[in-house]
Amino acid sequence: MVKTLEKLSTVTGSIDGNNVGKTLMHEHFVFGYPGFAGDKTFGPFDRKKALEISIAAAERAKAYGVQTIVDATPNECGRDVRILKEVSEKTGVNIVCATGYYFEGEGASAYFKFRNALGDGLKEIYELMLREVTEGIDDTGIKAGVIKLASSKNIITDYERMFFKAAAKVQKETGVHIITHTQEGTMGPEQAELLLAEGADPNRIMIGHMCGNTDIKYAAQVLEKGVYIGFDRFGLEGFIGCPTDREREALAVSLLALGYEDKIMFSHDTVNVMLGRTVVFPPALREIMANQHIARIFEIIIPDLKNMGVTDEQIEKIMIKNPEHFFQMK
Repeated sequence: MVKTLEKLSTVTGSIDGNNVGKTLMHEHFVFGYPGFAGDKTFGPFDRKKALEISIAAAERAKAYGVQTIVDATPNECGRDVRILKEVSEKTGVNIVCATGYYFEGEGASAYFKFRNALGDGLKEIYELMLREVTEGIDDTGIKAGVIKLASSKNIITDYERMFFKAAAKVQKETGVHIITHTQEGTMGPEQAELLLAEGADPNRIMIGHMCGNTDIKYAAQVLEKGVYIGFDRFGLEGFIGCPTDREREALAVSLLALGYEDKIMFSHDTVNVMLGRTVVFPPALREIMANQHIARIFEIIIPDLKNMGVTDEQIEKIMIKNPEHFFQMK
């Protein structure tokens, strides 16, 4: 019988989830699309540079009072818990790492598809998540503090369902929290329904990228399941179907007016180090991408929201109280 977790796991040890403080719920210090490892001839990994960039990002967030950052990098996308630990140790910022796999279209789906064809993929995924949550990742002893799940645009595939079902089972046994990726803001209600049908606790689920769909009725439909939602792509505009930050802000204000201030959390989904060869964006897109950085919420979004009538108390709930309620261990 697995013992229910009593504290929130970070890359440097366990902390009281009630005291995470100002929190960014979905960022990536180091990330790579599966396949990057086969392109090392042109994209070798410079650990020293990656560490310097990651430390600078954490320090920039810390300058705005951020105490905790959730690194939502899936297992197959370059998750490097040793780098995360060093960043946390050098900056004093709590970093929560994840266990989980990316959605089928952009993840490394062949591995568990192959294993599932030969045996019980769901069982193996459950065993992996459970081990990484309760005992640690690789031989580091660093435990995942959240499970990261993802689904495709307009569908949760059979492959992806294995991960959702395994995650719900691990959560029931340990109390670990679940965060998700929704592709272009789709399948939010379906993700919540699937997890709840498998016995997951809505108070320990954050459906992510809900700012990718600016339909207020759709967002409310997700919130009515009792889960949290992430406005966690601020700064990512005009790219892969993303709305503008102005549209995200308008949706956030509307949801606050409807009384959902206790269920919304913010982040950026930044990728501070992209693994593989250097990505060269076209000039117009390069200008847009410059807006996605780890301080945008504090420098642009919060001032905008205040000008739109959002109160300091509501901002405090979104950035501090809601993450603390989400991460409290019962």
